[in-house]
Parts: sequence; C-alpha cells; structure tokens
Amino acid sequence: MAATAAVAIHQFAECITCHAWSPDQSMIAFCPNNNEVHIYKFFTDKWEKLHVLSKHDQIVSGIDWSRSSNKIVTVSHDRNSYVWTQDGSDWVPTLVILKLNRAALCVQWSPKENKFAVGSGAKSVCVCYYEQENNWWISKVIRKRHESSVTSITWHPNNVYLATASTDGKCRVFSTFIKGVDKRGSQSSTSTDPKFGEQIAQLDLSSTWAFGVRWSPSGKTLAYAGHNSMIYFVDEVESAPAAQNLTLRDLPLRDVLFVSERMVIGVGFDCNPMIFAADETGLWSFVRFLDERKATPSTSKASQLSEALGKLYGQSKQGTSDTVEPSKPRGGAHENCITCIVPLTKGRDGTIKRFSTSGLYSIYIAKPPIASSSLFEHVMTFLATCFTGLDGKIVVWDLENHVAIAK
Repeated sequence: MAATAAVAIHQFAECITCHAWSPDQSMIAFCPNNNEVHIYKFFTDKWEKLHVLSKHDQIVSGIDWSRSSNKIVTVSHDRNSYVWTQDGSDWVPTLVILKLNRAALCVQWSPKENKFAVGSGAKSVCVCYYEQENNWWISKVIRKRHESSVTSITWHPNNVYLATASTDGKCRVFSTFIKGVDKRGSQSSTSTDPKFGEQIAQLDLSSTWAFGVRWSPSGKTLAYAGHNSMIYFVDEVESAPAAQNLTLRDLPLRDVLFVSERMVIGVGFDCNPMIFAADETGLWSFVRFLDERKATPSTSKASQLSEALGKLYGQSKQGTSDTVEPSKPRGGAHENCITCIVPLTKGRDGTIKRFSTSGLYSIYIAKPPIASSSLFEHVMTFLATCFTGLDGKIVVWDLENHVAIAK
C-alpha cells in the first residue's frame, strides 16, 4: 500500500467547527460545534484536555492563535469576540467591542498581530485593535459595501490590505489603515495608505456564494472559491487585475491555502484535499487529490446520494465512468466535508510543508423513501430516512516526499 500524506489523524470530537494550533504546535484549540473551545496538549504518547474556554453563549465560529504574542481570539454566533491571554495555568478573556447585530463568522490576526479582523452575518467586517487606556479591544467597522454575509477574510502581507469573500458572490479588498496603529507607507506600492474602509478592488467573478479567500505569500495573487465548483486566481489585484477561472469536475471547495507562490491546496465537499499549481507562464490547473485512493464500484445509497448531489450541482462527468472518477471513493483520512485548513510548519525556502484540516458532517441515506400520498409526506419521509454522518477529525498532512511543491 502506498504511503499517505496524512501523517496523523486525531478524533477529538464528533464534530469540529474550527481549530488553531499554539505557536510551538504542542497544543491545539478547537470548537466541538458548540459554545466552548477545548484546548488539548500532547504528552508523550497521548493528547490530554487542559482547558475549556466557555465564555461564549452560542457556537464558536472562528478561532485564531497568534504566533508571536501567544493570544487566542475567538468569535461566535452570539455576536461577541474575546481575546484570551494565558496567565499561569489559566486563560483570561478580554472582551472585544464588535458592534454587531448578527453572528460573527470568521476571525484572523493580522501579520503583525496588532489587529485582527472579524467577518459577520451583518454584511460588515470589524477591524479590532487594542486600546491600552481602557484595557479592551475596540473595533472600526467596514460597512455598506457587502450585500450579504462575509464568509472568509485574509490579510495581505503588508498588514493593511484585507480581502473578504461573501455570500453575495463577490471578493473585495479594503484598506484597514488605522492612525496610531499602522505606520504610514506600510503598503508597498505607493507612498501613502488609503483611508480606513476604502475599497481597493471588487471582483465579480462568482455568481454564487464565495468562500476561502487567501493571499499568496508575496501578496501578488489572490485565490478564492465559489459554491459553483469553481476556484478563482487573481494577479495584481490593486493595479491591473488579471483573473483565471478554473472549473472543477468535482464538488465545491470551502477553503484554500497557498503552500507556496505557485501551489494551492483546496478543501471542501469532496472530503479530500485538492492540489492546484501554476506553470511557468502563470497558468493554474488542477493537479490531483492529495489523499489518493483506489476507486471501487459502489451501489450504496450513500454513493447514490453523492452522485445525485453532484448532478444537482451540475457536476456530471460526460465521457467518463463513475467507477474511476477520483472524487467518488470515500473512507480516507476524512469521511465528510472539510471546512477548515490551517498552515503548520514551513521549510527553509518559505514553503508550507505541513498543514491540518478539520471536518464537519454530511448527509447519508439510511434507506430509500417509501411511497407517500402527498409531496409534504414524501419529503418528510425522505428526511426521516436520512442521518447525519459526522467526521470530527483533525488531520495533519505532510507534503514532504509526497508533492513536489512548485515554488
């Protein structure tokens, strides 16, 4: 049997919403799809639970662990955010003033860790910074531009530009320059920084929900995914955007990660990380699935539903056999949808050698629906014959010896 790129599979809970690693990667923080954050530490040969952060009232939707300051920021559907600081054996929360009237959906520290951004269901983004005088984190809000929920955010390496993806199908880039927090001229292409909230670019490439936006290590390329099974790559976003739209033959992606300037890992509903690479001319293409598995014919109800959903999304494979399509097999490292991807170790050349993924759930048919006298009864019978298959795994992937990373 061929060696797999998945070097560790951890089953911490039945369902994991999001996760983050400590700076030295000896501890992991994750939300088991509730209002808590669990922190585990690895001792010798096993993981032990050290802390439970339970300040939130609803599902924790985002976690980020700063690498330099060792602070954890969390956001939740309860519209609140906390910055957690370790004090001895305890984690002490500091309230963040978000000014939101809808759920907070995602969060990320800036490269310099003097700010963090929060995407929300309130069609807005909060950029938060610490106010020493009052010992709290306050926010400035980017409003008006988004027409729907902000599903994903990512910081440009210059610590000022912030890209967002939204369920209005658009990707946008904003300036987050805050006087007294950022230094003038911190953005490289011009001598002056745009004002806070000024829109640098708006990309109308997707006609459906947009997810998983990320900058390349240099900040020259922006990538994000659409719910129409497409991934978009945009070069020179600020000056003269040049876009490539790559149509997938498989199910949609939920998140993406640049492991180098010319290689991207995408994860989503196919339960298997996908590798994308750019050639010397800058043309992007799909390379292969990272967790390669031998396909076998299947007539199970779960496979039939997966095939039906694929057709529903318009992913019919003309001229190919379902039994050899690489996205069909399940039962690899992840069994269900991958919703989160987090970078881990970097090589000497700056490429990411390891990353981790976590998964939520998907729906399987337990038995075929029986005949019913009305449409309502038919739908209810169908739902009664389904159950939710949980994944709840955190998988660590090692690209060394498995993928030739395009630099």
